[in-house]
Amino acid sequence: MTGKLLLLGLTALVISTYASTPQPVPMYTFACTGNAFERTGTCSNGGRPDSLLQGTDGIFYGTAQVSNEGTSTPTGGTIFSLTAAGTFTLLHRFSPGVNKNYPNGNLPGNLAEGSDGKLYGTTLYGGVGGCNGYCGSGVLYRINKDGTGFQILHRFCSVTNCTDGGEGAVVAAPDGNLYGASFSGGTGNCGIYYIGCGTIYKVTPSTGKYEVVVNFDQSTTGAFPTNLALASDGTFYGLNFGTTSNNLFQFIPTTATLKTNPVSFPFVNGLPARAGAVIQGPNGNFYGLYTVYGESGAGVYEVQPDGTNLQLFPFYTTVPGFPTGLIVASDGNFWMADYNGTSDYGDIIQLSPVDGSLMQRLSPFGVKAPAGAFTAMIIQAKSGLLWGTTGEYGKVASGQFGDGTVFKFNVGLPPR
Repeated sequence: MTGKLLLLGLTALVISTYASTPQPVPMYTFACTGNAFERTGTCSNGGRPDSLLQGTDGIFYGTAQVSNEGTSTPTGGTIFSLTAAGTFTLLHRFSPGVNKNYPNGNLPGNLAEGSDGKLYGTTLYGGVGGCNGYCGSGVLYRINKDGTGFQILHRFCSVTNCTDGGEGAVVAAPDGNLYGASFSGGTGNCGIYYIGCGTIYKVTPSTGKYEVVVNFDQSTTGAFPTNLALASDGTFYGLNFGTTSNNLFQFIPTTATLKTNPVSFPFVNGLPARAGAVIQGPNGNFYGLYTVYGESGAGVYEVQPDGTNLQLFPFYTTVPGFPTGLIVASDGNFWMADYNGTSDYGDIIQLSPVDGSLMQRLSPFGVKAPAGAFTAMIIQAKSGLLWGTTGEYGKVASGQFGDGTVFKFNVGLPPR
């Protein structure tokens, strides 16, 4: 009798533990119609969502990468809105056009809300060229939140030698304008194998004007910027590559000036460390993820705004993965998505800003999971909940196959 009671007690404990484990709630699942086994077909509202922001109106806005599955090259994509209650609205579909070269963009990326209340974004491809949609250097566009007024503001790399810059995600600044950093293009000299060294561009909402305000050059300001991270002082920071080291650069929008400080990432076990995009941490320093060439895993690095006191914290994992989108949440810790993670289907990870150590790893994603698989990104909503996207699967009606979800996830964080 005692053994039976013990067994029942253990069973109840397991059930209670599973029930108390937080689970993401799918708020919308992207469905495609076609061959579910081969995962080929048409995705009328888009598929593979990978961008999300919460607007000042509390509504979520995002993009999905594709309009169909089964082709060798991703094509199309959509822009959508989603209320906190899960009401989905298709705002825009990127169409192939007469010559199937996607003249108004192909494969949309991150969105930003401008000071005019409109949504701004870029596409990775399309805009120019004529080779089955997988050409062109992308476009910069804006659109009203109700889906009206779609407008192309600039077609990247549309000038000879790409001196007008290439595609780069746009970010809103406190001065009312928007800025973006392109990895390539511009007038800088980076050798015969590259077209430009990258740029920083500015968009003025009142006129829609696009202009390059910084041309990177490897011998002076560095080349190939990783991103623009908005700092608490209203300026932008990012990493690029100098002649002998990385640079932590600061871009000051009010004067359109650039300051650079060299940051030498050391060798680890005789192998070079490679640094990713930066964000500003709760203490004002800048953080990002680094990897080591030839080794599996990733860790957190920290550097001061002037480029000094670089620290490489020990790897928080030695499992191969694709971590992305490091954010500072309302608990003061780092959170991010990992597209593959330990389960091969994606994780959400919590890291300490003090020493970069792993605090928590959540792996509720999978082929049969309600929220789908392959965690693409996360943000924190004003409510404190995490919202994010998965790139495949999710539960849909018979005759369809899921192509990713938008989910919300209550992990106990306070409101922002």
